[in-house]
Amino acid sequence: MVHILLIDDHPLVTDGIKTMLATQEGIVVSAAAKTAKEALNLLEQSTFEIILLDLSLPDMDGLVLCSEIRKNNQSSKIIALTSTNETGIITQFLQRGGNGYLLKNMERQELIEAIEQVQLGKIYLCKGANEKILEQYRNVEVATQQAPVLTRREKEILQLLNEGLTGPQISKQLFLSPLTVETHRKNLMQKFEANSLQMLLKLARQQRLIE
Repeated sequence: MVHILLIDDHPLVTDGIKTMLATQEGIVVSAAAKTAKEALNLLEQSTFEIILLDLSLPDMDGLVLCSEIRKNNQSSKIIALTSTNETGIITQFLQRGGNGYLLKNMERQELIEAIEQVQLGKIYLCKGANEKILEQYRNVEVATQQAPVLTRREKEILQLLNEGLTGPQISKQLFLSPLTVETHRKNLMQKFEANSLQMLLKLARQQRLIE
């Protein structure tokens, strides 16, 4: 039997999840808590295979509670219940020891699937969360692949261009000839495959070479 601790301060959510799981063989909501304090007290008294955790609690941030639970409980699987589908929240939750991520508009079958998957030691992300993580990965991968290798001088000139300085102003500040500055600028345009200064700076920002 899989025993579940449900942590959520919304009665409608609690009742809804209990109803979803009421007829599911081998899974039972053994206890429910409305606050982090109640949850931590219950965890001191009993062991639960699954913890369904609302990330928006009245007395403690759900991410912080996830860390607190994980400090003294390595065996329970923690599944987030939330209305927030932000990459940063998803990543932090997983880094703090979370095992699954569900949005509160989930269907019954998805809830059961999440429970079964984390019980097998897998990470479960709902479709929305999974797409967010994949999007972040793709963005990092593309930026890494496309970021050109710049010399120290090219980085300096790129930064000054970003600050709005003209070629003659950069020449004066770096004690370089105007021709040398123009050559570096052309090299930057070629490396980024940009056909304008605006595009050059946009691509450099995307690849976090300038702010």
